[in-house]
Amino acid sequence: MRQPLTALLWRTALAAALVCGIGLLPWLSRTDPALTVLKARSAERDPTPEVLADVRAQLGLDSGPLSLLGQWLGGLWRGDAGRSWISGGEVLPEVLRALGASLLLMSVALLVAFVTAALVCARTLHLGARRRLDGGSGGGGSAVLAALPEFLVASVLATVVGVHLGWLPALGWYGPQWTVLPALALGLPTGAVLGRLLGDLLPGAFAEPWALATAAQGLPARCVARRAVRRCVPALLPNLGLFVVGLTGGAVAVEQVFDIPGLGRTTLQAALAQDLPVLQAGTLALVLLAAVATGACRLAARLLAGPALRAGALTTLHRPSPPTRRVQPFAYGALLVAVVALGLPRDPLALDTGERLRAPSLAHPFGTDALGRDLLARVGHGALDTLLLALGISAVALCAGVLLGLLPRLSGPLADTVNAVPPVLGALLVTAAVGGGTATPAIAVAAVAWTPLAAHTSALLTQERATEHFAAARQFGAGPWYLLRRELLPAVLPPVTRHALVRLPGIALALASLGFLGLGAQPPSPEWGLLLAENQPYAERAPWAVLAPAAVLALLGAFAVTAAGGVRWPGRRRGRTGNHTSGEAPARPSPVTKELVEAR
Repeated sequence: MRQPLTALLWRTALAAALVCGIGLLPWLSRTDPALTVLKARSAERDPTPEVLADVRAQLGLDSGPLSLLGQWLGGLWRGDAGRSWISGGEVLPEVLRALGASLLLMSVALLVAFVTAALVCARTLHLGARRRLDGGSGGGGSAVLAALPEFLVASVLATVVGVHLGWLPALGWYGPQWTVLPALALGLPTGAVLGRLLGDLLPGAFAEPWALATAAQGLPARCVARRAVRRCVPALLPNLGLFVVGLTGGAVAVEQVFDIPGLGRTTLQAALAQDLPVLQAGTLALVLLAAVATGACRLAARLLAGPALRAGALTTLHRPSPPTRRVQPFAYGALLVAVVALGLPRDPLALDTGERLRAPSLAHPFGTDALGRDLLARVGHGALDTLLLALGISAVALCAGVLLGLLPRLSGPLADTVNAVPPVLGALLVTAAVGGGTATPAIAVAAVAWTPLAAHTSALLTQERATEHFAAARQFGAGPWYLLRRELLPAVLPPVTRHALVRLPGIALALASLGFLGLGAQPPSPEWGLLLAENQPYAERAPWAVLAPAAVLALLGAFAVTAAGGVRWPGRRRGRTGNHTSGEAPARPSPVTKELVEAR
């Protein structure tokens, strides 16, 4: 009883700190909130001292931020979130309408994501159920799909499917038909990532004794596949909770493209306009949604695992796989290096107005942009910023995720709270605290990039501690350091590292999204997100201007995910039941067991 109460108090304190930080945003930005509100209400009025004093009196700004925060928190008990500083309307109905739109979009996007994940894992399920599985789910198609920028997919779907073909409405939010295109833009990349994570666990499930027994009894392959999925789902549910929040509050770019009045877009607009009551209510809604989603997913994970989780009767899903020669990562990596190497000798800033929006040619293999600049040069030079920054953030996120994942009581509530802040809003908070610049998107993305890795680490540790071999090692006298070094880390580090590599394109996309929304690098920087934003208005006339950086992002995703398949713990793990049908070495007794047997 004490532990749940402590966790609840810890979550409440973190949520309160986040809401209070959001409440101080207008003052942290070192700008006069009255001036911002005046510009939003009536830009033609001169900001004279008298006019600004009148605005401060109307909003109650003279009493200071702490008094405003106290009044807002006091009003919440009465169901009153205040009135908008810009429109003057009640905040709570506006935020609830935005939350309803986001929840509907999230539900349809999750359906698309589940279908996509099933398609990604279809081959693994088919081969594993028939005992012909030789490794994890392969192929770079899902990697390319996971690396496609959501805002680019949204723009292409809106232009091609909505405008040119006229099959579905492209703009607005008036009914179920308007959810299809944005749900596809959000669900396809998310489903590809979920499919890769599930495909990473399935070989271990098919190698467990129950799978061997059911196959020997002649049960249908679909029954074996269904039970294997059920066995793997508990380890993925904590990450699914993070996906839910990301699809609700982090879909700002997609909501911008399709003109959807969702919660992410409403919160972003309130932050830009310093509409404090709307910003606070929107952030509180995201925090509550994060708490409900992650709590429900953790409860579902415990229910699916059943009594075996408490009795220590599980078997490990992570088994050493024999070394394999993979050609795909070398091919993708060589192609990526070739693109960067060909672009670096060229000048990314050279202007030639006579060569504006030229199609690809020998002189300009990727074509030119609206100012006549060579796109190959800009993509090559932008790789130095985008790739190196994404790699650095991924490394930091991996280390932080694993370390915090080892402390689930600390990291669980912290990850839930941090994940409730969309990267766009995080960038605004960083800008307000330390000012703008090239470091702003890096800090904002790094602040949230560790959360899925920490959730994955803690979920795997929970299941690994419930395995038979872990319980046996403890009974034979193994100490905490031995258990961590020889039992837990070999089971956790390889899949979490593969997860970090799968997330590498997502980190690059998050940086690109901030650039697309104008919160990242500024012109004339060749950063890939800025390239997409600059050339987006010319996508119909010169599609190569958008496809060039998007194709390189997809190439990065294919390289990262295919390279992740080769990540293994060095050496053989001992103390496992080997699977002779999959080419694994027979199990050897652990050193603890061997020493005790010799002593007897």
